[in-house]
Amino acid sequence: MAKYGGGFGGGMNMQAMMQQAKKLQEQMAAAEAELEDTELTGEAGGGLVSVTIDGKKRLQRLSIKPEAVDMDDLEMLEDLIMAAYNEAFAAAEELEQELMPAGVGAMGGMLK
Repeated sequence: MAKYGGGFGGGMNMQAMMQQAKKLQEQMAAAEAELEDTELTGEAGGGLVSVTIDGKKRLQRLSIKPEAVDMDDLEMLEDLIMAAYNEAFAAAEELEQELMPAGVGAMGGMLK
C-alpha cells in the first residue's frame, strides 16, 4: 500500500506556508496603504475636464472649465467626464498591478 504525506507538494511544510501567507498579507497591506494615499488624474478635451481619483478608484476631485459647458451640447460634456475618468481609472489599474505582490490574483481576498 502506498503512503503519501501531507498533500502540500514540493516539501513545503505548513509552517513555511503560513509564513509565506503572512508575508504576502503584509505586502498586500503596504500596497493597499499606498493605493489609499495615491492620487491619479485623467484629463479630456485638452484639459477642459479633469478627474482625480485615489488608487482605490474613488473620486476625489472633478474639475470642469467653463468653456467646456455648452448647454446645447451636454452630451459632449458627459463624454469628456467619462473619458477623463476612464483615463484616471486605467492609471489606477496599472498602479495596482505594479504594487500588488505576484500571485495575489490567484488568492484574491483570502488573505485580507
